[in-house]
Amino acid sequence: MASDEKPVSDQDGEHGSLLMLAMLALIVGAASGFVGALFLLSLEWADRFRDVIIGWSHSKSFAGLLVVGIVCAAAAAIAVWLVGRFAPHASGSGIPHVEAVLNGQLPQAPFRIIPVKFVGGLLAIGAGLALGREGPTVQMAATIGHLVGKVFRCNWPDCRVLLAAGAGAGLATAFNAPIAGAIFVLEELVRRFELRVAIAALGASATAISISRLLLGDAADFHVEELTYAGAATRPLYFILGAAAGFAAIVYNRLLLGTIAAIGRLNRWLGGLRAALIGAAVGVLAWFVPDLVSGGDAITQRVLAGREIFALLPIVFLFRLGLGAISYAAGTPGGLFAPMLVLGAQLGLFLGRLCQLVFPDLNIQPEGFAVVGMAAFFVGVVRAPLTGIVLVVEMTANVTMLLPMLGACFTAMLIPTLMRDPPIYDSLREQTLERERMRPGQREHA
Repeated sequence: MASDEKPVSDQDGEHGSLLMLAMLALIVGAASGFVGALFLLSLEWADRFRDVIIGWSHSKSFAGLLVVGIVCAAAAAIAVWLVGRFAPHASGSGIPHVEAVLNGQLPQAPFRIIPVKFVGGLLAIGAGLALGREGPTVQMAATIGHLVGKVFRCNWPDCRVLLAAGAGAGLATAFNAPIAGAIFVLEELVRRFELRVAIAALGASATAISISRLLLGDAADFHVEELTYAGAATRPLYFILGAAAGFAAIVYNRLLLGTIAAIGRLNRWLGGLRAALIGAAVGVLAWFVPDLVSGGDAITQRVLAGREIFALLPIVFLFRLGLGAISYAAGTPGGLFAPMLVLGAQLGLFLGRLCQLVFPDLNIQPEGFAVVGMAAFFVGVVRAPLTGIVLVVEMTANVTMLLPMLGACFTAMLIPTLMRDPPIYDSLREQTLERERMRPGQREHA
């Protein structure tokens, strides 16, 4: 009688292959955590160095302003030169490229993308551009995963699994959020549950965090004062916050894509000066308002602590909105997650304080709105609700706002979807593929 069961020898072979893949995922995670932690430590050094230069320059008046502008312009220009000369796919976030590779739409970039992404990201973010640290860590870690697969002579399906697992480890390291890193792989990168990918992603994220915490410490990225659970009377307000985040996400996506297109059209006149001019402009801004440039973690912490002036929140929000779009359009390495979290926190705190004024009898904590706003805005832009919610919970070490987050993320995701606004990484991946089609014969193979 015929049987659907596989022979024992075949099952043993599959289990052995899976065990080998799991062991390699641990190696990928450890290497990714180490490289990612070094990158984050280097960024801290670069931020301090920029602050020292700005502090010194204020004593030199206009000459000091000129020095800051030149230094930032040079850093951005060198970052773009490294990308163009050695690894074109290192431009921008890198997540759209990783997605395209996993979908079989592009070949994996050469392994030299790792040093290019590291140095280029350090120069760009260190110069004050409003870019996220997770873009470089995700793409570097994904490449490390593919490299480990190649070293151990894995076939493409196994290399693909290790590449995805490495990407998750990179996100986990960037935000000290191991569960979000694993969820990000399944929800955003491969967009379906694959057992082998899930096992590898969990293992890689676990070892990445174990290594990175040895260098960076165990504390959550952001400190939030104790928040009370949202009462029944305040919960509808979080749906309104989600709706506001959804509309703001549409504006963000369209502004980012429009800025990239506009600055891209200027390339025929500006050429390689594009990044230098943007870097110089950011340097001038840093001279006048040093606390409002770079990735934005310090801003997010101030917002979560409720230390921002209510009347200035809309102004700072618009400032960061425009700065983020222009910074990304420069073409340097750098991600979007961290700047998005800044905007979401600002939007949430503003609406929280507004609701506090309108409904003084309700027990409203504006800082709780800021926490929920981070998740809602992220979900509106990326359309990855599980990643957004878990990421914010892990970064703030706060679970009391989990129920409000669900409601806010529901409306934040619904509105852009009804408005037919595509997720930002879908749009950026299409741009990546279009640029690749415009460079015939220049595809880079690993």
